[in-house]
Parts: sequence; C-alpha cells; structure tokens
Amino acid sequence: MNIELTKPQSRFFMLGVKHPLFVAGYGSGKTHALIVTALRDLMSHPDARVAIYSDTYDQLKLNILPRVEDMLTEAGVRYDLNKSEMVLMVGGRQLIFRSIDNPKRIIGYEVFRSHVDEIEAGTTKGKAEDIWRRILARNRQQIEGMENRVAAYTTPDQGFGFTYSRWKKSPPSDQYAYVRASTDSNPYLPDDYRDALLSEYPDDLAKAYIEGEWCNLTSGTVYSAFDRNECDTKREIKSGEPLHIGMDFNVNNMAAVVGVRDRSTLHVVDELVGYADTPAIINAIRERYPGHVVNVYPDASGGSASSLDASKSDLILLKQAGFIVRSKKKNPRVRDRVVCVNKRFEEGRLKVNVERCPQLAEALEQQTYKNGEPDKTSGFDHVNDSIGYLTVGLMPLTLPAKRQSLWYK
Repeated sequence: MNIELTKPQSRFFMLGVKHPLFVAGYGSGKTHALIVTALRDLMSHPDARVAIYSDTYDQLKLNILPRVEDMLTEAGVRYDLNKSEMVLMVGGRQLIFRSIDNPKRIIGYEVFRSHVDEIEAGTTKGKAEDIWRRILARNRQQIEGMENRVAAYTTPDQGFGFTYSRWKKSPPSDQYAYVRASTDSNPYLPDDYRDALLSEYPDDLAKAYIEGEWCNLTSGTVYSAFDRNECDTKREIKSGEPLHIGMDFNVNNMAAVVGVRDRSTLHVVDELVGYADTPAIINAIRERYPGHVVNVYPDASGGSASSLDASKSDLILLKQAGFIVRSKKKNPRVRDRVVCVNKRFEEGRLKVNVERCPQLAEALEQQTYKNGEPDKTSGFDHVNDSIGYLTVGLMPLTLPAKRQSLWYK
C-alpha cells in the first residue's frame, strides 16, 4: 500500500513509545491514523492479534470496519470476516473489534497490540481509567523481538480528563507521548469546513474541535451562554399555533418546557414543573393549551419505563393523548445537548421568556459541573434536560460533511 499521511499522522506513525496518543480536532484524520497504524501492527507478524476498540458498536460497524475492509481490498489483501464475532482474519492474523461502552466485556482474549478510539467519549475520568486498565490486561500476546503496545486516539472534548492527566499533565513514564493534529492539518477537507465548524460550535469548543487542544469544558456554570437579559423574550403563545414541548420524566418531579418558533428562532414561553407523573403532566398540557397541535420532544428513556406504571411506557401515554411524539431511539450525549443549547443561546436563536419561566431561568443560571458532569444533586437538572431535548430535537448541531477519502494511492 502506498499510503498518504498528513504531517501529524506521519509523526504519530513513527512514534516509538509504548503508549502513543493521537489527540485531534474534527476532520484531522484521527480514524485514518488509527486504521493505518493498526494494519501496520497486524501485518508485522504472521501470528499477530491486534484489537481495535471504539466507544460504540455502531462506530465500529458503520465507520471503522468498512474503512479497514476498503483499504485491504484496495491493496489486494485477502481476508475473512466473522461478522458475529467481529473478527477479521488475514491468514493467521486476527484483527479483533470491540466496543468499550461496557468495560466488563473486555475479557476472554489476548492481543499483541491495541488501538483505542475515543476512550473518553461519554465517560467519567474514573471509567476511562478502568477501561484503560482492562485493555492493558488483554495486551499480553508475546511475539519475540517486538513489544506490546496500546495506542489511544481522542477528540479532546472532555476537558481536563483522563487523556490530559495521563499524557500531558503527569504521564506515568516517558513511554507516554502524544501528537496533536488540528483540523487545518488535513489538506483533503472542503475549503469551507473550518468555517462551518466555527459557525456551528460555541467559542469555548473551538480549541477542542478545531485545534485539538485540551480545554476546560467541565467546570463552572453548565449553560454559560445564558444571560437572562440578553436571552429574554416577551413572546407568548398565539391562538392555535403549534407547540413544541421538551419533556424529562421523573417520578414526582416531571418537568417540561413549552416552545414556539418564529422562523429560525425558538422561544421557550412556558414551563411545567413538579408534576407527579406522565398522566398528570398530560392533563396539565390539555388544560393549558386547548386547540393547539402539540409536538413533544421527550427523554428517549421514556420508551422503556413509565413514571406511573412500568407496564406502559411514557411515550405510549403521550401518543395515546394525541400528541405528536418526536423521539429518537436514544438520547444524545449530555455534552452534545449542553453544547447545542449554549450555541443556540450564543447565536440568539434560543430565547426564554424569563417572566413565565422563572424556574428554568434560575436553573440555567445556577447548574454547575460536579466531577466533570452537570450536577444532578441540585435539582436544576430536570428542567434543563427538558430544554436540551427540545433544542436538540428542533435545532441540532450539524457537523459539516467531510470529503470521503482513504488517502492512499
């Protein structure tokens, strides 16, 4: 294979340490660096077993594995794939694909080298450390004359977490080294890709998502872009207009916020908090807003359990009430919801009627981070989660498309 690498990818490929890290902005070729380096390790010995880990099974199945197959096919390398076991074989070599969303499943095999994608995604620092230790324990296949190695790859959007501590702040040894890659290091991206990222993400994420730099994203106020004066609106509900309601399910503490749209702006104009269960909040919506089409953007976990009765889901109750339920199969990451809400506040596309939504305004002002995650002990999380589901449902962030390229000839 004649493979093209960017300068950061080339530096990473040549790192001789036991634990290299590729810390990268969006579009900088993190996945390509992982695949090329993993295939090098796989082809380095006839009996090599190599593992590729990612944060979700879907990421492995829909992104990493197809790109590995494409690269092998283009190079004329024959392989066999056991889809049920997620193991790809090249002669006596094995490339094992595993998800890290459940660390307890990292058992039952030994490998020569490992490559871990997005080890921090959606995890706490403690969980990432646990995942790392479990992967190190699997990395014990002995090949004479060659050392075991575990490489990591990350987008630094978890603040000063596991990768920052392990590779930058206080690495355990000189065997930990990293290469940073910015979006600008990739010459294969569309010309407007960087500007599109800047337009889509809040200012405090630009360094993480474009420059590939660790930033303090997990301390202070969660919704830092909210200002009750700048973000206030006097908009109220008009007769007969469609309503858009974000809803969070909690026993004896149901929460919802009610929004209306004016072109590209979402106005949150009412709140419903402290209701006992889903039937209670359904009745309140019916009584307050007769004659309106009601669209509900709920907590996706409401599809499997009910605030009232485990035998009937909250989403079913909402549909039976005649509401249009706009639910995804699973909730977006908490970080993604927070980023989306902050960005829309920053743009002026998300407004809150502070007079009619006093509890929401207070929660947006006062919820802080605790152990790197939005604090759920203060009571501010329920109504804030509601505006998060609503904002992501109506105005999600859209990552600009990358030009698809395998970057090799």
